[in-house]
Amino acid sequence: MILSNRWMNKLFAIVMMAGLVLLHACGSDDDTCTKTVPAEQLTSVDQARLNSDIAAIDAYLASKGIVAQTEPNGTRYVINSTGTGVTPCLENRVTVKYVGKLMTSGNQFDASANDITFVLSNLILGWKLVMPIVPVGSKVTLYIPSGYGYGSTVAAGGKIPANSNLIFEIEFVGVR
Repeated sequence: MILSNRWMNKLFAIVMMAGLVLLHACGSDDDTCTKTVPAEQLTSVDQARLNSDIAAIDAYLASKGIVAQTEPNGTRYVINSTGTGVTPCLENRVTVKYVGKLMTSGNQFDASANDITFVLSNLILGWKLVMPIVPVGSKVTLYIPSGYGYGSTVAAGGKIPANSNLIFEIEFVGVR
């Protein structure tokens, strides 16, 4: 089928607009912007444990009167204040201030005294699932099921028991 010049021009314009939208959606001018984790990372998590953790997180949120956003992958989060910056790609370095707590006890197991920078793809799965939808300048609280955290591993020098659901309070300072 041969298209007329008019239709070719329209098709070209549509393709170009789609490309620009994709580039803009990543907050980056390169085509290596990844916003979602590979499916095998999600399916490698013990699904029975994940369902149990999600139920525990939902019960915790209900008991505290917290209304959280729910992602299809099971993560829960609250954006306490919304920034106006770009959203990061997994390949980006994110600069944050944060506090990490155990959901069951509220005990703090880690915190940054100052801004700290990480490559987002090197962080735990819970961060990689939510942070790509959070704009720079936001303050967000993540409620992370154990499988999206450290799973059955004891972590942070024993401060995080195996199968611990986690809470992270994050101030999203910057991305590069």
